[in-house]
Amino acid sequence: MELPALSLNEWLVLALIAEEPTHGFAIARLTSAAGPLGTIWQIPKPLVYRAIGRLAELGLIRHEAIEPSTTGPQRALVAATDTGRAAMAAWLVTPVEHIRDVRSELLLKLALLDRAGLDPGPLIEAQRARIDPLIAALRQRHEKATGFDRTLTAWRHESAQTVLRFLTILQTPPAPSP
Repeated sequence: MELPALSLNEWLVLALIAEEPTHGFAIARLTSAAGPLGTIWQIPKPLVYRAIGRLAELGLIRHEAIEPSTTGPQRALVAATDTGRAAMAAWLVTPVEHIRDVRSELLLKLALLDRAGLDPGPLIEAQRARIDPLIAALRQRHEKATGFDRTLTAWRHESAQTVLRFLTILQTPPAPSP
């Protein structure tokens, strides 16, 4: 399946809507600085609503109902379409392309898999497969590099090695409790 070109904000909003029908205020709460996903990636409330609008335009979500509220304005309940759920499921197990995206996108995917009670193993394996050739290429490039390029390739190589160690830790079963 070819994934739609969405921002990380839009993917996260789609993933939360795909969990269950919800409204923008609930998503904003989850992605706020104090929210469980906001510790990884924060989305300000206006950007949550912008993402909802774009996802609806793309046919990935639909407006389901209006929910009354005793504490504020009515809330528009949105739900993922079949196309939206399929796109989100495919995105969730797709490894990130760049090492710099591990801190944000990969951690979000791991958190979302955990929220859904799904095995992160396939994503971790796919991510390892994506990083292994990158490490080899960086090692070769570093051996030939001079000047600042040598510094930059050293940084990238060490960062990739750190991600590989992190993935190995995730695949290691916890030690039994004494």
